Amino acid sequence: MSRMEDGPLTRADDERIERLVRSMTWDEKLAQMQVVFRPDPAELERWVRAGAGAIFWPRSAAAVNELQRVAIEQTRLGIPLLVGLDVIHGQRTIAPTPLAMAASFDPDIVERTARLAALEAASGGVNWTFSPMIDVSRDPRWGRAVESFGEDPYLNAALGAAMIRGYQGDNLHDPGSIAATAKHFAGYGHAEGGRDYNTADMSEHRLRNVYLEPFRAATSAGVAAVMAAFNTIGGKPVHAHRRLLTGVLKDEWGMRGVIVGDADGVANLVPHGVAADLLDAVRQSVQAGLDIEMGGNLTDDGGHAVLAPGDLPADRVDDAVRRILTLKSRLGLFDRPYVPEGAEITEPTRHARALVRAAAIRSTVLLKNDGTLPVTLNGRVLLTGPYATSTDHLGAWTQSFAAPAGSIAAELIGRHPQVTFTIEPGAGFYDDDPADLRAVETAAASHDLVLVFAGEPSHLSGEAASRSDLRLPGRQEELIRAVAATGVPFVVVLVNGRPLVTSGWIDAAPAVLEAWHLGTEAPAAIVDVLTGAAEPAGRLPMSFPRSTGQVPIYYSHEATGRPATRGGTMRQETIDIGLAGPDNVTEKYTSKYLDLELGPQFDFGHGGGYTTFRHANARLSADRLSCAALDSGARVEVSVDVSNTGGRDGDEVVQLYVRDLVSSVAQPVRRMVAFARRHVAAGQTITVSFKLGTEQLGFWDVDANPARFVVEPGTFALYIGSSLHATHELAFEVG
Repeated sequence: MSRMEDGPLTRADDERIERLVRSMTWDEKLAQMQVVFRPDPAELERWVRAGAGAIFWPRSAAAVNELQRVAIEQTRLGIPLLVGLDVIHGQRTIAPTPLAMAASFDPDIVERTARLAALEAASGGVNWTFSPMIDVSRDPRWGRAVESFGEDPYLNAALGAAMIRGYQGDNLHDPGSIAATAKHFAGYGHAEGGRDYNTADMSEHRLRNVYLEPFRAATSAGVAAVMAAFNTIGGKPVHAHRRLLTGVLKDEWGMRGVIVGDADGVANLVPHGVAADLLDAVRQSVQAGLDIEMGGNLTDDGGHAVLAPGDLPADRVDDAVRRILTLKSRLGLFDRPYVPEGAEITEPTRHARALVRAAAIRSTVLLKNDGTLPVTLNGRVLLTGPYATSTDHLGAWTQSFAAPAGSIAAELIGRHPQVTFTIEPGAGFYDDDPADLRAVETAAASHDLVLVFAGEPSHLSGEAASRSDLRLPGRQEELIRAVAATGVPFVVVLVNGRPLVTSGWIDAAPAVLEAWHLGTEAPAAIVDVLTGAAEPAGRLPMSFPRSTGQVPIYYSHEATGRPATRGGTMRQETIDIGLAGPDNVTEKYTSKYLDLELGPQFDFGHGGGYTTFRHANARLSADRLSCAALDSGARVEVSVDVSNTGGRDGDEVVQLYVRDLVSSVAQPVRRMVAFARRHVAAGQTITVSFKLGTEQLGFWDVDANPARFVVEPGTFALYIGSSLHATHELAFEVG
C-alpha cells in the first residue's frame, strides 16, 4: 500500500488548505477540531450549520448527503465533513472479531475483510473508521482483548498494517477507501487488573519494546489517524501526554495524519484529577498534540469557541486545522463530497458472505483432538449447550444494522436432513437448574454423538466488559463433565470473545474447537469445520491460562533470575514457556506457582488441524553478520522444508522466534519475528523462508538519549517450526 502521507497533494490542494486556514476565524478553527455525536437529527444539523468538522454516521447515505449539503452550501467556508463510525470488523457483513481474525495468522484475509467493510461503509457515506485496535493485550480479563490482535507486538503490527491497507486501499481518494485510525495510543491493553479505563503504568523499556511497536508499524503503513487512549502512563493521561502525542508520534515518527481523542477522553481529564474543569482539559489536550476532540466540547452548538485565542497557541491550532483539511483533501471530499444514494450497500452480497465465511473458517483453532474430529454425522446426534440454538455470533463490536447470524442447530439440521438431531440445551449462560443437566445425561444415552456448544455471550466481552473469573459462565462446566460421564463420544465447541480458563473440564473432553465470535457466517463455518468440509488451521493469538490467578501470562516474558527448573537444569528458554510440570520441578526458590503447572493451558501459537506436517532441514544462508552489514541493510535467510504427511490437504502456520542470549537488558525468552500461513497439498513438500535483519534482531535502548533501536553483538538462538515449542533451533552470530 502507498503510504497515505507519501502521496503529495496537488498545488491546488495545498493552496486551498492555506487559503482556508488564513481565512478561518478562531471559532471556525475550533469547530473543525471536534467530532460531534448527537442522536437527535435536528440538533446534529445545528452543529453542522455552526461549522462542526466531523460527525458520527447518521445511518444512511441520504442523511450523510443532506448534512454534507448543509456543511458545503450553508456555512461560510463550505468545508465538507468527516463522517466517522466504529467499523470494527464489518459494516453490514460481519467478519470474525479482531481477536478471532488474529487466530488466522493471515494478513491477506484480514486485509480483504477490511476492504469489504470499507466498501460497505463508504457506500453509505462513512469516510473514517475508528479501527484497527492494535493494543497489545496480555490480560484476558480485559474485555477489549476481543477487539485486539492478541498478546504479541509483531502479530499486532502485521495484522494492523493489513487492516489499514484494506480500509485505505492504494489511495484514500478512491471511492471505497476510508481513513483508518490506529488505536488506542498507547498502553491501553496494559490496564491494571484487566479493568477497562484503568491505570496502565509501565517502564519506558516495556512501553517502547512492546506497546508502541504496533503503532510505529501503523505509522509506517500510512495510517490516516491515531486515537489517544483513556489510560494514564506515568501518572499522565494520554489525552494530555505531550511527550507521547507530539514528541514520539509526530516529531520522532513523523506522523502527519490527525490525532483524535476517544469518546469524552478530554472531559475525562477532570475525574483523572489533572484538569480543574472542562476548559482546562481542552487546553491541555490541544497543547499536548490532540488535533480532534471527540464529544463536541470545543464550541457550543452555535459554533462559539469555549476558549479565547490567548488560551491556546495559535500555531498549534493552525497545525491541527491543516492536518484535518489535509485529510479531507486526501479523501477527495472537496471534489466529491456526496455519495450515490442508490448505490448504498444495505445487505450482504453472495461474495461478501463467501469472504467472511472463509475468514471464519481460517480463524477456528483446534485446541485438542483424539480423532473424534472431523465428525461423521449419521444416526442420532444430540446438540446441547447455550450456543446450540443461540444466534449471538456477531461479537461485541457490531452495529444494530449488521446482518445477523443464524444458529448452529439450524445450520446442521438444514444441511444434514438424514441425521436425527435432538436439541437439549442443558444449561443456559446463567442457568442454575440441575434438572437441565440431568435431562442432557438421560438424552445422551440414546445418541451416537453429542455436540456441546459452550461459551460466553457477546456482551461479556468488549468495552467496559472486564471479568474477574475466566471460566465458562453458569453451569456449563458441569454440563461438559456430565456429558463426559455418559461415555458417549462428544465434541466441545467454544464460542467466546477472549481466552477462557478450561482446566475444570478440558481433560475430560476428547476434542475441543475454539470458534470465537465468527460473525454473520459463523454457523456455516463452524459446521464446515466440524464435518471436515474445511480445515481448522488457526493458531492462538493469546495464551489460555490455567487459572485466572495466573494472569497475566504470555509467552514472550523477560528472563528471570530464578527460572523454574526441571531436574535441576537451568534451560530457562525452554522451561519458562511451559514444558515442565509440578512433579519434576525440584527447586523451591524459583519463579512459579506452587499450585499450578508451569506455563499456560494452551500457548500462544497453539493449534492443530486434520492433517499432519513434518518440518525438516532448517538452515541459514549465513551463520554470522557484522553489525556494520546489518546497519547497511544486510539480512540472513532462514528456511525450513515443510511436508504434508497426512492424507488431506491443509494449511500450516510456520513460526519463527528469536532469543538474544546475552544482552545489556533482560530479553524475552522468545520473541516472534516472522510467520507464514501456507497451503500444502497431501504428500507435498514446500520450502518456507524468512529474512532476518535489524528489525527482527534489535530492541529499543531507552537509556540512550534519545531512545534508539540497536542490535548488540552476540549470539542469537532462532527457533523455527509449527509452534512456540519449535524443535528446530539454530544459532546466529552478530559481530
